[in-house]
Amino acid sequence: MRALLIVNPHATSTTRLRRDVIVRALSSAVELEVVETRYRGHAASLAATARNAGFGLVLTFGGDGTVNEAVNGILGPPGEGGLVRADGRMSAACEDLPALAALPGGNANVFTHAVGLPADPVDAAGKILQALVQGRQRRISVGVAGTRYFTFNAGLGIDAEVVRAVEGHRALGVTATPSLYIRMIVRQFYTVTDRRHPVLTVERCGHPEDGPLFLIIISNTAPWTYLSSRPVHTSPQASFDSGLDVFAMRSLTTVSALRTVRQMLSRAARTPHGRSVLTLHDEGELTVRSDRPVAFQLDGEYVGERESVRFQSVPNALRVIA
Repeated sequence: MRALLIVNPHATSTTRLRRDVIVRALSSAVELEVVETRYRGHAASLAATARNAGFGLVLTFGGDGTVNEAVNGILGPPGEGGLVRADGRMSAACEDLPALAALPGGNANVFTHAVGLPADPVDAAGKILQALVQGRQRRISVGVAGTRYFTFNAGLGIDAEVVRAVEGHRALGVTATPSLYIRMIVRQFYTVTDRRHPVLTVERCGHPEDGPLFLIIISNTAPWTYLSSRPVHTSPQASFDSGLDVFAMRSLTTVSALRTVRQMLSRAARTPHGRSVLTLHDEGELTVRSDRPVAFQLDGEYVGERESVRFQSVPNALRVIA
């Protein structure tokens, strides 16, 4: 099998030594080519080239952003000849697309955790080799947000503002650590985010509009993210085998926020609840609208500001080796 390994050399946990060990191991099972990314969006173009060249497998060694780009390269643009046509239906060509295998090389590595791989990239490579030898793979759903796919979550509001702030620090050479995220959350919450004027609404066909809301997180699996090794749950019922789940907040007072954060960090992994919380489960399609441009993130990567985003769930869209 021809396989392409896409390496992000700037990802948090990616090192030359680990890469060399992984390459030697994988080369024993597949006809492997290795390419390092040079700029944002490069992984998507590399994966698209592999798809068009008939590669059977695309591997990534980097963070969740690298995985997201590779998935978008494998599946192709929604509605433009890619996996999902303009009418929302899947193309028959999806059976011929490369499979994905992701090695954890970033900070949170939410996707690799979600598909059951170890946190250590060398151990994860061993698990992937076992799966390849035994012919094990699974199909998972993906989410569509406008013109891009996402694998585990998308968000509008303060969570995307925090992602934007952290990316700004990373551009200055600061390592993305849990403590940095916590500092940015506190700063955004108390000094930057507008906590008085909710502007977001959720629209679903056949249902009344939900809103106004301060933040919205759309999940395709659980957990939402990790704080060090501890899972943080917004929609613990979310799964690769069902539709999209929604978590939103009607209030951002200190009391309501602390209550909800405590529920999100609970080891019981129960769905957050209360008057300030809105949750939805297994949605096939919905639209989020805003009265003004708000920060937007996909799979932990800031992608700009939006006033309207249409979300869709695409079941069994992606073959994953895990």
